[in-house]
Amino acid sequence: MASNPSDPSLRSFIEVAPNSDFPIQNLPFGVFSTESSPNKRVGVAIGDFVLDLAELEARGSLTPAGDARVFDCASINPYMTLGPKVWLQTRARISELLRSNVATLRDDKSLRAAALVPREKATLHLPIEVMGFTDFYSSREHASNVGKMFRPHGEPLMPNWLHMPIGYNGRASTVVVSGTPARRPNGQTKPPQANAPIQGASRRLDFELEMGVVVGQPNQIGTPVSMAQAQEMIFGFVLLNDWSARDIQPWEQPPLGPFQAKAFATSISPWVVTREALAPFLVDGPQQEPMPLPYLSRKGPQNYDISLEVGLRVGGAETIISRTNFKYMYWSSAQQLAHHAFCGCAMRVGDLLGSGTISGPDKHERGSLLELSWNGAEPLTLEDGAQRTFLEDGDTLTLRGHAQGDGYRIGFGECSGTILPPVPPPR
Repeated sequence: MASNPSDPSLRSFIEVAPNSDFPIQNLPFGVFSTESSPNKRVGVAIGDFVLDLAELEARGSLTPAGDARVFDCASINPYMTLGPKVWLQTRARISELLRSNVATLRDDKSLRAAALVPREKATLHLPIEVMGFTDFYSSREHASNVGKMFRPHGEPLMPNWLHMPIGYNGRASTVVVSGTPARRPNGQTKPPQANAPIQGASRRLDFELEMGVVVGQPNQIGTPVSMAQAQEMIFGFVLLNDWSARDIQPWEQPPLGPFQAKAFATSISPWVVTREALAPFLVDGPQQEPMPLPYLSRKGPQNYDISLEVGLRVGGAETIISRTNFKYMYWSSAQQLAHHAFCGCAMRVGDLLGSGTISGPDKHERGSLLELSWNGAEPLTLEDGAQRTFLEDGDTLTLRGHAQGDGYRIGFGECSGTILPPVPPPR
């Protein structure tokens, strides 16, 4: 019997389509409920089903914490606290239970009926209790495009950009699960020719195609972490859309950075794909010049070959407006986490780190409408003939991503949200 849960030859007794995001080599963690059992609990996706880990735990088939219960919970945070060794053991045990040549679950009709829930009957919830949210700015192509737009006669990159991952602290309270609508935000803007700002709803609403890192292990306040420790602290990854109001941001940003333009909503996919499931897809990132300082020095591959796409649905038709790859990121997730903790910042189980907008070298690989429409100067023409420079009310934006293996794919499902009209500001 193959012992490696990522072995391409593994097959489940559950039928899984070749293009499914959720083969036995993936087993991403999420939180779900059903109409018949409305309590939130932890499950993993396998094909078109959710495997109820709380049910397996209750029956003694899965005991990562001994007698304690970590899956009959509304988030995966209690499970993540158990650490990387338990993560590996648990993934191996779940993989074993789902294999086509293992009878334990396959031949137990009662257990299968209780533990395997059709995904169409499951309501998916926010998979983690988000303790803190930090968003980075780590794509050289994205940062360069923004620099060319707003500093056309200067250097595209700011002087510090090649020396450290640039980031800012966002709002954990407005991180929402895929499918949750995003309401157009109100804010202050200052039109170019106006003498004073005005209040009102954003007219230049945008998306940002990102990956989110889920931190699964803490560090003590005052204690930096090494690059190797940072990598071990990462539990997994989600798709992330950091909705952005491009007209609110320029006026509010100096001198302390983004605030309300980013704080109104951040969407993530409901499934957390583990670091172990993505390990076969590690690749070298772009060459870093100048060499980073020693605490950010890479000792091996840290980027991931994950294909990403963005679909924009207007009315009934969806147009794929961007295709890119996570491998392009200049600063890796481990470097972001090591930099975050270098000052002694205490990272907590459930912290979420946004990669920053992911853009590639070609126009179709840009990860925001700001870039795709070049700040509104080049409107996009969609499948039905409609044009967009920024998002309008009723538009639905969907992120998708997967890593392609030998006969299988490790996918994330979807991260989607529909734009709702703004709430009128109070008088």
